[in-house]
Amino acid sequence: MNKKEDNNNIKVGITHGDFNGVSYEVIINSLRDNRLVELFTPVIYGLSKVLAYYRNVLKQKDFNYNITQDASKLHMRKVNIVNLSNNEFKIEIGKSTKEAGSMAFKALEEAVKDIKENKIDVIVTAPLNKANIQSDDFKFPGHTEYLANQFGVENYLMLMVHNDLRVGTVTGHIPVKEISNSLNEELILSKLEVFNQSLLRDFGIQRPKIAVMGLNPHIGDKGLLGTEDEEIILPALIKAKKNGILAYGPFAADGFFGSVDLSKYDGVLAMYHDQGLAPFKTIAVNGGVNFTAGLPIVRTSPAHGTAYDIVGTGKSSYTSMREAIYLAKDIYLARSNYDEENSDPLPFGLFEKKPNNKKVEEKKVS
Repeated sequence: MNKKEDNNNIKVGITHGDFNGVSYEVIINSLRDNRLVELFTPVIYGLSKVLAYYRNVLKQKDFNYNITQDASKLHMRKVNIVNLSNNEFKIEIGKSTKEAGSMAFKALEEAVKDIKENKIDVIVTAPLNKANIQSDDFKFPGHTEYLANQFGVENYLMLMVHNDLRVGTVTGHIPVKEISNSLNEELILSKLEVFNQSLLRDFGIQRPKIAVMGLNPHIGDKGLLGTEDEEIILPALIKAKKNGILAYGPFAADGFFGSVDLSKYDGVLAMYHDQGLAPFKTIAVNGGVNFTAGLPIVRTSPAHGTAYDIVGTGKSSYTSMREAIYLAKDIYLARSNYDEENSDPLPFGLFEKKPNNKKVEEKKVS
């Protein structure tokens, strides 16, 4: 990716998620400040009639937007919506419907197609319902796995971000009873590699330090409560350090997040979903962001679900969605800067420096 000369040129694609949930509420509230279009160009993938409906519900009549059928035809100083359909859709606030799931997938599908064609620069995904979106075309646990499949990525990391707190998980959306059998040295090492590279490239941190959680209570108490910490996690950390990754631990997870040690590290790698996300969401409250590290594109999402129970009540917070948008833009710029600074100024190794030789010799390209 080339570095953008003007932040406003960054096109932020936002998929509308489940339209019966809080998605449109948090999207509208996140973008209602007209000054935001000076920072980036918002591109909502959704339904213009549904957007109009929620604008009226929220009494945001001053929320203006440009309707288009093609993300290559945008108004650069306005909120844009790529209208997925002109059909009428029944909005059933707070209910899970197959129609909402179908259109959630349609939005995601179109955004992925457009980012592959460079029509948008990043993707921010609003919450969807993992049950009603399931179909012959979507058989994934969620956004993360679908995007990894679309971009042919096997090694990726779900990373939760709130200010300087970054928490990743080795295992993802799997039953608790399968966690232990899923862990191995290679998996932990691969996640550390993705984490380390993301801290360098996406967050601009030099020599990042990663704290790694143990699996068992009290790190297994020398095998009394389990052997995974000593037999699997510790060897993985030793290998990581040999590879130049500053990984420390394993630490007992029950006390780590409440200790002063937390501030000493640039990232935390938990062994499973709730081990990392429960303390993260307690600390982040409404401002957490889900970022998928390891993808060739930038994708973020608010760290909450459809919140069917509070749609239309005025209780939904748009902080997480707003932070997801800002983080996507910031990571895109950080990646561009990192890639520019670390690129070889001489294309294709045209000139090569030999060891112990001060002269630079020209190498012919065969």
